[in-house]
Amino acid sequence: MDAKPVTLGIAIAMLASAPGMADDDVGPLVQVSEESPFGPLEACGNFPGEFFGIGVNFVDSEVEPWVEVNPTDSDNIAAFWQQDRWSNGGARSNVAGVSLDGGETFETVVVPGLSDCSGGEFERATDPWLSFSPNGVLHQISLVFNNDPPEPDPLALGGRNGIAASRSLDGGLTWSDPILIIDDTDPLLFNDKESITADPTDSDFVYAVWDRLENLGLGEFDFRGPGLFARSTDGGLSWEEAREVFDPGTGNQIIGAQIVVLPNGRLLNFFNQIINILPDGSLNPVPFTLAFQRSRDKGVTFAPTERGIRVDDILAIGVVTPDLQALVRDAFILFDVAVDPRSGRVYAVWQDSRFSDGAFDQVAFAMSRDGGRNWSETIKVSQTPADPVSTLRQQAFIPSVAVAQDGTVGVSYYDFRNDVDGAPELADHFLVRCRSGCADAANWGDEVRLTDESFDYLQAPTAGGLFLGDYVGLTATKRHLLAFFQQSFIDDRASGFFRSARTRPPEAGDLASAQTPSMGD
Repeated sequence: MDAKPVTLGIAIAMLASAPGMADDDVGPLVQVSEESPFGPLEACGNFPGEFFGIGVNFVDSEVEPWVEVNPTDSDNIAAFWQQDRWSNGGARSNVAGVSLDGGETFETVVVPGLSDCSGGEFERATDPWLSFSPNGVLHQISLVFNNDPPEPDPLALGGRNGIAASRSLDGGLTWSDPILIIDDTDPLLFNDKESITADPTDSDFVYAVWDRLENLGLGEFDFRGPGLFARSTDGGLSWEEAREVFDPGTGNQIIGAQIVVLPNGRLLNFFNQIINILPDGSLNPVPFTLAFQRSRDKGVTFAPTERGIRVDDILAIGVVTPDLQALVRDAFILFDVAVDPRSGRVYAVWQDSRFSDGAFDQVAFAMSRDGGRNWSETIKVSQTPADPVSTLRQQAFIPSVAVAQDGTVGVSYYDFRNDVDGAPELADHFLVRCRSGCADAANWGDEVRLTDESFDYLQAPTAGGLFLGDYVGLTATKRHLLAFFQQSFIDDRASGFFRSARTRPPEAGDLASAQTPSMGD
């Protein structure tokens, strides 16, 4: 049964443009999230946990954003995030923000049935992800879990955990009750880092992928982390039984799985293939590889099933703040992928230190013109300028990629270029674009700053490092790139912001509507 939205929120539109940003290139900066819809911690979801250390909750923090736009109505934009992050894992629940006016305002909607705070059975939720079917049905997926195992166990990976999916028929305003695609009570099993993809060629098909860690013993490499897959063939009304589709072997795992669908309906399942142990038993000096497998039958079978098809190595080292060198929990083991629905070109981005001789991470990009058969040479696309005073101000991190219907490719990322000596540690969010020939670094440019003012990354919630999320949202319409990202402040540890950017400069005489560009294009 569909549920009504629990709480409402009206976005704050900030119309001032940042220095150096063309008013005709971006829309207003809109604050999507602010106060928690759950109230004080005592109201619900007060499960600090003990097994991984007693947790601290950052009430009113919103982290790890995702965003999608309705293919049947480009004014309907749906965002999704973790609400009230815990320091030792997950959040009080996952919450949506829904716009019906092209991103000018957003309504806060608690997706029902995920956690204690939303009427569900689990203590926490995390890893929010969304996808629209071509008929306009919106699908969400979340990892739901209890932090502590039912009894002390040195091998435990946590408590009961599962993957929950639900759907919305009205663009995210109301939601069906969630379906548990998988539900594990064995403390030696833990599902992680799921994503959902609605098939853009057939509204009946929806795909979910994730990794499931299995603790096999007390040794350092006595584990495995295979790739799991489930699908719906009736538009999310029901789900087939989850099954293993990729086995990296003992001591190895995958993480960050994402499916993209080519125009011919074939699936590419991407993941970071983490190979710690080589076939000869030796340690792998370069363990992270962006790889994928194919399905030619809408997920009935996948190949290969043991060694993925290699795109390139992921040579990230991780990010620290420039001055205090505080650890940033970033995307160093993750990536993002997108496909052009017309041409079938596939694009991938990730953090990588190869362009700095291993000194710091920047944004790497590779593309395939033939559906993944061949890949371009990896290039740097982040435009962060050189800094003779601090090399760490040249770091670019947590990239996301999207392709507009006019073929323009956009990549967003954070960097510290506007930082100054000492605290605070100032960061901004940027977007760079390519309109053709994207395998050539010279064709990337037209960078825009998406933040109006630099924000202090030190104010972010702490969860294994300063944490705004290990991915951000970026999607597109025909002529606009739509970004949803986080900023942190002294009085607001993390909030989500939305901003649109044109794929191309407006036509002459079109400046009257340039500040709040219409999504209906």
